[in-house]
Amino acid sequence: MASIAEKTAETSANDLAILEELERKILWLATWTIHNANHVRPSTDGLKVGGHQASSASMATIMTALYLKALRPEDRVAVKPHASPIFHAIQYLFGNQTRAKLENFRGYKGAQSYPSRTKDIDDVDFSTGSVGLGVAQTLFASLVQDYLTAKGLGHGPEGKMIALVGDAEMDEGNIFEALLEGWKHGLRNTWWIVDYNRQSLDAVVREGLWERFESIFRSFGWDVVILKYGRLQQAAFNEPGGQALKDWIDSCPNQLYSALTFQGGKAWRKRLTDDLGDQGAVSALLERRTDDELAALMGNLGGHDLPSLVDAFEAARGHDRPVCFIAYTIKGFGLPLAGHKDNHAGLMTPTQVESLRARHGVRQGHEWDRFEGLATPAATLEGFLKAVPFIAHGPRRYEAAPVPVPAALDVPLQPAMSTQQGFGLLLNEIGKRDDEFARRIVTTSPDVTVSTNLGAWVNRRQLFAREELTDTFRKERIPSTYNWEFSPKGQHMELGIAEMNLFTMLSALGLSHSIFGERLLPVGTLYDPFIERGLDALNYACYQDARFILAATPSGVTLAPEGGAHQSIATPLIGMAQDGLASFEPAFVDELAVILRFAFAHAQAEDGGSAYLRLSTRTIEQPRRTINAALAEEIVQGGYWLRRPGPNAQVVVAYSGALAPEAIEAVGLIAEDRRDVGLLAVTSADRLHAGWTQAQRSREAGEYGARAHVESLLDAVPAGCALVTVVDGHPATLAWLGSVHGHRSRALGVEHFGQTGTIADLYRHFGIDAQGIARAAQAMTPGRPIRHLRAVG
Repeated sequence: MASIAEKTAETSANDLAILEELERKILWLATWTIHNANHVRPSTDGLKVGGHQASSASMATIMTALYLKALRPEDRVAVKPHASPIFHAIQYLFGNQTRAKLENFRGYKGAQSYPSRTKDIDDVDFSTGSVGLGVAQTLFASLVQDYLTAKGLGHGPEGKMIALVGDAEMDEGNIFEALLEGWKHGLRNTWWIVDYNRQSLDAVVREGLWERFESIFRSFGWDVVILKYGRLQQAAFNEPGGQALKDWIDSCPNQLYSALTFQGGKAWRKRLTDDLGDQGAVSALLERRTDDELAALMGNLGGHDLPSLVDAFEAARGHDRPVCFIAYTIKGFGLPLAGHKDNHAGLMTPTQVESLRARHGVRQGHEWDRFEGLATPAATLEGFLKAVPFIAHGPRRYEAAPVPVPAALDVPLQPAMSTQQGFGLLLNEIGKRDDEFARRIVTTSPDVTVSTNLGAWVNRRQLFAREELTDTFRKERIPSTYNWEFSPKGQHMELGIAEMNLFTMLSALGLSHSIFGERLLPVGTLYDPFIERGLDALNYACYQDARFILAATPSGVTLAPEGGAHQSIATPLIGMAQDGLASFEPAFVDELAVILRFAFAHAQAEDGGSAYLRLSTRTIEQPRRTINAALAEEIVQGGYWLRRPGPNAQVVVAYSGALAPEAIEAVGLIAEDRRDVGLLAVTSADRLHAGWTQAQRSREAGEYGARAHVESLLDAVPAGCALVTVVDGHPATLAWLGSVHGHRSRALGVEHFGQTGTIADLYRHFGIDAQGIARAAQAMTPGRPIRHLRAVG
């Protein structure tokens, strides 16, 4: 009777044999998916579809070992973009992807070029595409998991946050910014698996790169596991002459190894014989192998050896330290273009695919059959797949109930204040609450917590850390405005000054409800000009449908003494153009209270999204009024009449944000000589424009009664009236308002980097002061001059 150990070994051997068969099937399906898209599917435009067959092939073994053996349901994976065909093939075997989607790979509504949470139907954890961002996302997702665990909000065992990384992807700077942040926060439960195929898009990777990687990761406290040699190579190294072969492999330049791989067994034999053949033991080692066997030996790197990968992943699961696996692979492994330096975007020819078909035993017309060409019975393979731990609990995307948002947010209004100050006071008032709404808010900022007015909130809710850290200044009884105590109770994640990290953290926090089953309400702050420093990560967060609130300040040129480096011009247009992000620019704090309340609800709505609040440090006089439900709705929709135009209006001024005083003063100047002047407060150019666009689409679709808020607002403007729009940002932000009903318009704003000076200096310089607005109105309404206008200059 067989012992338990013998049965375990037998089971492992059976599992390994099945894994190797399924690996071949995964490689075939991925390769065929790309080939079908480029050579079989009818093309209407003649364009190359692409699909990166070689970059996919290098990941086939790694992803087979992961998805079919190592992963657990709680694990989350960011797949390197160019390995998406392998991912889709695996999901197809699991039953999470359809043949129709694969046949339409990279086509309209087909399987996506790169894994997408929002566009793909299969089990995508993190979208990838812009290289480096998915990698960093796993690090911040791990920090979010720690945050939830510390607060007793975790569901079941902690998962591993895993990134599959292309070696050339490691050139992306945001990865190293993330590494530093992970070290600060005591990163755990994170695996980065580097597909070290030593080839990039244009070239072969520089020599010794893995040594640099190893040094960097170890210095940040990661374990590093080098997977360089497969079983065949390890066995050969133990033969007589094997050490000399190992030394040759270790010293072989990357370009030469790639070239010999492409050339095959005969080329390997000639080169090894030329370099090592005068040594009897080495010659015998080579002669014992056919050309095909020699090619298989030299291609048997650690990243293509299933037992080595499975063992390495299993060992790493036994602890929570972050691990970097450097897995040596061959780009295009298992394909005719393996190793060629031009194979990154290359496609196999139909002849090459037919050769591959023959090797895989795939019959014509059976290319999509899940188990075609495999020796193991289909029932056995089906049973194996159903028992894969990763999918044992079914769908892995969670839902979380919305957190109730108060009907109104209180703020202690002062006669004069800035929207940034109001934002801080609003959060401070929320911080006094003892309810689920306040507890679910988590704030974060890239080293500008105090200067973006989050200090009072942090004093109340503390900074987050897994272990308590005393505020030394407080302990030493040194007076300080801020109480910087770190503890597991804290609700503020302090970051270093790297905007890419901020947006990636917001992305991770904003997906907590879906990834971890617990809803958080993330709020991030930064300087408005520096949105552009992290724009790729912001776009990535929105593409994933992460939900968060972004408060950016100061807007435009309102930080005038700081000069052009701290002045934002394009951010209003970014807010309008960025999908998934509702952009607001309130002038007054009572408007901000309404907008912030809406943003918390919008972030949780099924058809909602994130919100961007463009705020200012400029103190302005606050209106004394009560905002009723109708006005609140108008504020959220994007605009309202601060002064409704009369029937004889010749000019209307429309403004956004901190320019309210100038717009109000300008209307006063104009109204002395022009009747019925109107003043339109635009709280969200983004929402106004989006509503107008949607109304037009609806009418084009036959809903002739569709009406946009901006259309209703501008109904009050007589046909011959002129519009003057003004914003502390690019004038195109509001320039489109004249197109709604065909009004003549003049758009004022900022188009160039400002100099240093006062706000008055720069507003006058750009012609967006009260006099500049009035002059524009004068030019738009010829006739009697407007009194009290100073000459330009």
